[in-house]
Amino acid sequence: MQAKHIISILLLLMVVLGIFNIPEKTSSEKKKQINHPTVFVHGYKGTHNSFGNMLDRFEHMYGWGQTALVYEVSPTGNLDVYQLNNGQSAEPMYVQVIFENNRAGIQDTSEWLAKLMAHMKETYQVNSANLVGHSMGGLVSMHYIENYQDYSTYPKVKKIAAIGSPFNGIYSDAYFQIHHDPAAEDLKPDSFALNSLRLNKDAIPDDLKVLSIGSTGDSVALPESVEMIRNIVDEKQLTYKMIEDPALGHSALHEDSRIDQMIYSFLQYEKAERTEKD
Repeated sequence: MQAKHIISILLLLMVVLGIFNIPEKTSSEKKKQINHPTVFVHGYKGTHNSFGNMLDRFEHMYGWGQTALVYEVSPTGNLDVYQLNNGQSAEPMYVQVIFENNRAGIQDTSEWLAKLMAHMKETYQVNSANLVGHSMGGLVSMHYIENYQDYSTYPKVKKIAAIGSPFNGIYSDAYFQIHHDPAAEDLKPDSFALNSLRLNKDAIPDDLKVLSIGSTGDSVALPESVEMIRNIVDEKQLTYKMIEDPALGHSALHEDSRIDQMIYSFLQYEKAERTEKD
């Protein structure tokens, strides 16, 4: 009995002195690393399907990388994260964002975006990223860039692509007879949110590269409104594409193979640029 007591004391001393290396519990998330992902942000009333089909095409039809993470954001900003790549390291990597409250205003939505971007940096060691936004998702992404640049907390955004984003608002009075929520208020021409984007344009980093895509067939984000990104982004940083197609409507923009190619080509420029520098 006394011998057992002595052995117990010796074992305790060995643990205290660090002779036995007790492994620290680490979540499976923290063991993964996501390299320079592209984050896809849906627009007003968006769902999983808003970018789900595009990401499925990127991965399974074209072989352009894979979706690594899906973030579901609750109306209170809580995050549910689903890791899909099973620890594989295929590049490029994509992150899909789904806001449960898909009718919130631009400021609230960009705060939620900032929260998940901070989570990516802390949990997956993401130091840089790209953003792709459809419709109001492009406005939210630009608002995020203007307001969240503490790179000790958030990844640095290298590129942003806005698809059918009405930077001067939606011009249809009939549209606002149907929609009355905070997001709709922000989408009105001369809203406080849209004016803020223009007033804060000097906060946009000089090295940010921007792609804006619109369609002549879009009756929601009219070409004149999409083009108003020129009042926010310096021409030297901007690539502007207007697709001449009267049949290509607003909700079809993220389902179009021409836009798939534009997005992927834009995102891949940086990879080529790094290769040239190396």
